[in-house]
Amino acid sequence: MKSYLETTKNVYKEAALKPDVGLCCTTTPIWQLPGLSIPRIMQEMNYGCGSTVNPRDLVNDPTILYVGVGGGMELLQFAYFSRKKGGVIGVDIVDEMLQASTANFKIAEQENNWFKSEFVELKKGDALNLPVADGSIDVAAQNCLFNIFETEELKKALTEMYRVLKPHGRLVLSDPTCETEMPESLKQDERLRALCLSGALPLNAYIKMITDVGFGTVEIRAKRPYRILDPNHYNTDKLIYIESVEVCAIKDPMPADGPCVFTGKTAIYYGDLDFFDDQKGHTLLKNQPLAVCDKTAAALAALTMPDLFISESTWFYDGGGCC
Repeated sequence: MKSYLETTKNVYKEAALKPDVGLCCTTTPIWQLPGLSIPRIMQEMNYGCGSTVNPRDLVNDPTILYVGVGGGMELLQFAYFSRKKGGVIGVDIVDEMLQASTANFKIAEQENNWFKSEFVELKKGDALNLPVADGSIDVAAQNCLFNIFETEELKKALTEMYRVLKPHGRLVLSDPTCETEMPESLKQDERLRALCLSGALPLNAYIKMITDVGFGTVEIRAKRPYRILDPNHYNTDKLIYIESVEVCAIKDPMPADGPCVFTGKTAIYYGDLDFFDDQKGHTLLKNQPLAVCDKTAAALAALTMPDLFISESTWFYDGGGCC
């Protein structure tokens, strides 16, 4: 095993044995759902940078895979929607984290009359070789795990997620990203990489890694400030600003002209006609905003129409639109 992965195991072994509230800092509010009580210990062990739980992904009795179980909070949230034996599968390489989650589920049973520990099946394994059958998962998720990997391992982890998903299945991810070039000194800092900081990629590079393994649709659902690495506290001569991003990648067929990536752009037709039809499958009603993927936005912008407005990326996409 590569040394930085061994360091990562040790960091999260310690975090399992003694909860480290400051290890990560999610910028997404914890879901408050009717009848759902999340034990305090799970909240203290919420080692992520965002959330991978979205009700619109969790319809039609899904089977859900979560890689990197943490204290079990997101597993419990997923189980809220599935409520069946083995409906949620949690995979982790750290024995102590699996043991901590098991104990936390017993507490969750006491606080939630609907929850049974059998709703969640915990398996020892890692993201590079998932102990899960091909095409068996509806929704796969990871929170602040893939950012740890170097390029070779990240490709393998994404390929594994693609393998286990059913056609049109969803991969929901939350990871830090960084548009400033990360100094090599920080990239090679194994503890910083284990803490999901120095492995942060630029968002476009992160998206390309996802689409390169075959995901035909990618949604950027949120992008938020996350961390600062400054010269006074880290081995860097410049201020490094890190953001957290929440992404959903869908195992759709790859379009002939490339993936559909939604970054929160919108098209609005405001001309004299009732609607505008670009003859490529996109109809814009007069003064009605239409969410468009970046590919469609570029094609519409190339028309140079005076009565067609294309917004900049908002880095927030919540469904609907051109594809």
